[in-house]
Order: sequence, then C-alpha cells, then structure tokens
Amino acid sequence: MSPISHKGRLLAGALALAALAVPGALYADHHAAKTGATMTQTAEAAPLIPREALFGNPTKAQGRISPDGKWLSWLAPHQGVLNIWVAPADDPDSGKPVTNSTDRPIRQHFWAPDASAVMYIQDKGGDENFLLYKIDVESGEETVLTPFENTRVQIVGASETIKDKILIGLNNRNPQFHDVYLLDLDTGEMELVLENNGYAGFMADDTLTVRMAMRQNAEGGTDYFEVTGNVVAEEPFESTAMEDSLTTNPAGYTTDGSILYWIDSRGRNTAALYAQDTATGEKTLIAEHDKADLGGTIRDPKTGVVEAYSVNYLKNEWVALDPDLKASLDWLATQLDGEFGISSRTDDDMTWIVWNDPLTAPSASYIYDRKAGTLTPFYVTRPELEGAPLQPMHTAEIKSRDGLTLPSYLTLPPGSDSDGDGRPDKPVPMVLLVHGGPWARDDYGFNPIHQMLANRGYAVLSTNFRGSTGFGKDFLNAGNKQWGLKMHDDLIDAVDWAIAEGVTSEDQVAIMGGSYGGYATLAGLAFTPEKFACGVDIVGPSNLETLLSTIPPYWAPIVKVFHERMGDPNTEEGLALLKAASPLYKADKITKPLLIAQGANDPRVKQAESDQIVAAMKEAGIPVTYVLYPDEGHGFAKPANNIAFFGIAENFLSECLGGRAEELGDVLEPSTTEIVEGAEHVKGLKAAIGG
Repeated sequence: MSPISHKGRLLAGALALAALAVPGALYADHHAAKTGATMTQTAEAAPLIPREALFGNPTKAQGRISPDGKWLSWLAPHQGVLNIWVAPADDPDSGKPVTNSTDRPIRQHFWAPDASAVMYIQDKGGDENFLLYKIDVESGEETVLTPFENTRVQIVGASETIKDKILIGLNNRNPQFHDVYLLDLDTGEMELVLENNGYAGFMADDTLTVRMAMRQNAEGGTDYFEVTGNVVAEEPFESTAMEDSLTTNPAGYTTDGSILYWIDSRGRNTAALYAQDTATGEKTLIAEHDKADLGGTIRDPKTGVVEAYSVNYLKNEWVALDPDLKASLDWLATQLDGEFGISSRTDDDMTWIVWNDPLTAPSASYIYDRKAGTLTPFYVTRPELEGAPLQPMHTAEIKSRDGLTLPSYLTLPPGSDSDGDGRPDKPVPMVLLVHGGPWARDDYGFNPIHQMLANRGYAVLSTNFRGSTGFGKDFLNAGNKQWGLKMHDDLIDAVDWAIAEGVTSEDQVAIMGGSYGGYATLAGLAFTPEKFACGVDIVGPSNLETLLSTIPPYWAPIVKVFHERMGDPNTEEGLALLKAASPLYKADKITKPLLIAQGANDPRVKQAESDQIVAAMKEAGIPVTYVLYPDEGHGFAKPANNIAFFGIAENFLSECLGGRAEELGDVLEPSTTEIVEGAEHVKGLKAAIGG
C-alpha cells in the first residue's frame, strides 16, 4: 500500500521520482504461492522469460481516479512511449492518450486537486531537472507550468479546501535553494511567497500557508523553524541531532492545522508516530514498533487525521486505527492473493484504485467501490507474464559478524527447491544484488531483476546492510563512515551465510547493483577480489572524493549528511577515509570480469566516475566492459535501453556463472547503447554491434 497522505494524490506523484515499480504492501505467504507444475521443472526446463516482458513497457500502469470520481487515468504506451491516458470512470475502455511524449517516457502523473486536469513531471535525458506540466481534461490543452531551464520543481503544499492552487518550490533563481511560489492552476500565474536563502525545505498547512522551514544544523541534524506571515523565526522550535536526521521528519498537518504529525526517533531507536498539538506543543504517541520504523500513513481525505499506519520489517503491514478503513482492508484481504494497497482515492473516499502484487503472477489493479462492496478489474500491468514461471521471494534474517540482524530476501531458480523450504536442493550460482542509496532499503515484492536472474538459473540475494533505512536509527547509524568497511563486511557475511546454508558455493557468486550498489560492486571486486566471480556496476561511484565534489547544487543544503555519514573531504581524517574507501585507488587489484553501465547525463554520479575507473583498469591491463547511454541519467528510463542493458548483463553473467541467457540478437538496435570498451568480453556483443 502506498504511503498516501490526505494530499497524497498530488504529493506522492510529484515527489516520488524513481522508475515505475510495484510498491510493497500487506502480508503474503511466500510458500503458499510456490505450487504448480512449474515448481517441478529444473531451471533449464522452465520457459525463458523474455527480457521485454520484464523490462519493456507495461501494458498499463499507475492507475489513478480523479478526486471527483468522474475520470480514470493511467500510463500506457502511445506510439511506443509511455504517455498518460484518460477515460470516463463509467467507460474505462474508451481511454485515449492526452499526452504525446515521443522520446522519454512519462513516469509520474497525478490529478489536480479540482479534477480539472492531469499533471506530470518530466526531465530531459535524465538530468533530473523536473518541470511541471498540466493537461486540461475537457480541452486537451497542455501547459508547461514551470517553463524554466535548469530548474527542478518541488511540490511544497496542496489543499483540501483550496483546489485551484498549489505551493511549489523553484530553484531557477539560485540552483541551491527553492523559492516558494503560489501557483494558480487555472491561469498559470505564480506569486512569490517566500524567497529562500538557506533552507532545505518547507511545509504548509491546508490554507496553503507556509508553517515550517527546515535547515541542516552544524551537527548534521535538522532544525525546524516556525514561519509566521512568511517570515521564518530566528530560533528553531524543534531540532534533531545527526543520529536522528534520517529517521525523524514532520509528516504533515491535519486539515484544520491543529495537529502536526511526526515520524520521530528522538529518545528511542525505531521511529514512532506522534501527534503534536500545534497550540501547546504537546506530543502524543500514536504507534510504535520494536523492530522497524513506522513508515507511511493513510489519512482521512477531508480531515487529514491518520486512519492507518504501516510497519515494514520483513514485509509491509498496515495497522488500521479507523474501524471503517479496517473493515475495507480486511475485506480486500479476502478477495486478493498476495500484496495489495491503495494507489488513489476519491475525495469522498468511496472509490479506491487498489493494486495487487501476487508475486508469482503479474500485478493488477482494481476499482473498489466501498459502498457497493465491489471489486472491478481495471487492468493487468504485464499480461505477457501470465503463466510465466515467476518465483516466490523468501525472507531471511542474517547475522553479521558483530551480531547485527540483516533483513534479507532470497529468490531461487525454478525447480531448484523441491520441498519449498527456501533453500535449493543443491548449491546454485548466485547473484548478490545490492540496493542503492545507501540510505534506502530492499523490500519484499515483485522485483524484475530478481525474476530475470532466477529464471536464468541463479539464486538472487538482496541484503539490507547496516546503513539501510527502516530498521531503527541504531542500524542506520551503524553504517556511518563505514563505506567499504563494515557495510561491505555485511555483504560478505551475507554471501558466507548463503554458502553455509547450501544456497551457493564459494566460486559461484557475482555481485551486482546500481548507485551505491554499483559502488559496492566496484568495492567487492577491488577490496575482496577473491570473493566474487564477476561484477555488474550500474552508475556506481568509483571515487568518493570526486563524488562529493560534484553533487547536484540542490543537495548543497544537506551536504552535512554526506560528510557526517561518509567522511568530510574538508578534513585530513575525512579525506583519508574517503580515499581509502574509493575503489578507484585499488583498481589494479581487480582480477575478475567487470561490466560497467553509465548514463551520460547522471547529475548524481557523473560519467567521470565510470570513466576514471575504466581508464585505471585499462592502464593496468585489466579487461573491462563499459556501456554508456548518452540519453540517460541515474538509471535508465527508456525501455529499449533497459532491455538492451539487461541483455548485455545476462550474457555477461552467463559467461561468468554459466547460467542461461536470451541471445542478444538485434536487441541493441532500438537503444542508444554505446559500447565504449570490452565488447569482446560479453558473449554475442561484438556481433550485436556489427564488430
């Protein structure tokens, strides 16, 4: 279930800038799903799932319902590119595209509060300078609401009672700071509310009045300032230390502004949900969990009062506080197998769009009429996966060498686990798939990379190493200044666990990941070259010093987070720590095959991060394959590029670990793939590029 606030229709779409994914949700039983004829097959006998079925365009995705309940919207291909489609709610089959993106897919869309328009954000070539667009539902006219170059829009506030305006942040005056504007959605006019010369963010109430400003303090924590008459107070009314900075956040006001919710870890380990009386400052504990931070909330669309909250330890679970909401969730649990959650709600809260992830079948969305008690199919996201040998995901708690518990997820090849106990009958090759962030986490649920690799004959292990979020501040802060050290030890401990459990054997483990996961891949091959048979690095930094010197300008207000949690390059000790943790300086120690992929427009991990380690390896005479995408950024948005890259990756892994692979054929032709180095090291790659 998505963490939807009562303003969630707008905020969730505008602020979640990741690629399309199925969110985690309510409890499902892995083992119960593992039945049927495909489980008796060996991995070799199971049908090969085409790459396009996993990484190509979905048939439909991101279903939404307008606030007034009159319209449905979704993302679907139009002339091969994801665009926004709209249909009357009483006639979903009559949907038509209302946008005409011909190059870069639209990945996030949401409804204007007054239901007069659908809106979306889009960047150029992955540069993450997102602009805000609006399409009038009746006229079809499209308007760029923020027509500025080198500008990244933020949504500061939306309202239940003022539906024709929103508050936005724009950094077109100063790339480091977002000024706050009141945007009229009908006319497009913008009125400056607050010029920002030093704050990392703002929060508003339902009257679209800015109530709070946030700024990083000298300790690396956050100071929270009251805003009155658009003037920021000199002294903060709340503060956090560095240790609480990533686990404590204000979670929004009720509609009447009388209550401010907090997800708060101060004075405790796991972040709990509190309600603060804005008049007196008194806080009341609403909910807590001993193993995991509280995550999302479901809020009453009218009042903004919390109706349910989520806890995600190994699996995401929702706890309802409102009896009517609980009854609806309980009924849905009797109708759907696996994970499910709310994607969108009407203002009267009588109609929901509900997504469902059965894990071993393609995800689907439904229209839930709460009053009638009916659940009507909306669409299946990837119908081509129906009947495919999708594999269940198993949870595991792995102990690190110093006693921490590492929540982890394991997917096994089809037919490898005859008794369904989550361990293969005999060891199989394994890919350690490392998440990015690193201040993020792996989750339970459908994962296309897990499914592709398992289908090719590999076990896939994803481990939440120290520094991952969601498991309390002690676990998070145990990763401070541990890049390449204890964070890396956790990954090695996970591999050793898999070997001891009979999942894999010592010489059959690859490491793979994106962003921090790409860094972990480089570190794995440079720092512990004997541990891995090969590695796949996607947009991973190789030099932490240059990484921190080239961060996007709008990260400047929070740079202390990086210095305190990685190492401060402005101090002798911090610089030494960053250099020691940088794989670039040990590139000559890499002895195993390495595949590197990079987006040329990446604003976070610049192309130079990949260029420089490739150059160092070439100078040392070490083979490497380097793939560049000139029209991508931090990750790959275009399906043709994703399909091409994973085609290269699976054939690379096949050479290294001996698993199956779909032949490359002409998969590179529709993509912008550039093979900078090492085509000869991947099966079929030279032929695919005509070499």
